Amino acid sequence: MSQVNEKLYIICDNLRSRFNVGSIFRTADALGVTKIYLGGITPCPPHPEISKVSLGATETVPWEHASQAWRIVEELKKRGVQIVVLEQTKKSIDYTKLKSRFPVALIVGNEVNGVSKNLLKRADKVVHIPMHGKKESLNVSVAFGVAGYGLRAHG
Repeated sequence: MSQVNEKLYIICDNLRSRFNVGSIFRTADALGVTKIYLGGITPCPPHPEISKVSLGATETVPWEHASQAWRIVEELKKRGVQIVVLEQTKKSIDYTKLKSRFPVALIVGNEVNGVSKNLLKRADKVVHIPMHGKKESLNVSVAFGVAGYGLRAHG
């Protein structure tokens, strides 16, 4: 197993599903994520549904709850962390075109409403995953995995 030196943070903006949170923890462990920030209404460990999907990753990936995710974004920006939002907007770019710089924080949003405007306006970059089928988006935990590995590969 290789050691990852580049710091990667994840900010979950008002996710609803404990299963998605558990899946994000598990993938975050695989990616060597530095810390997960669970913002707003995002469910927090410990919870049986999160534990079932995370397979213990809630014990290996540091995390913190923040009632207002924008405060976390502001703090990370002060520390020189690049803020990247995963969201489909008119100005978003294909995630494979992003040349990220570390440290970087990836923000993923609510399963229905996406990332809040409050966080979008604080982003350094907004990226999307191109969709080739009939659905407009991926499940948030799957999208996080795709984008997270993309950041590692293209950084």
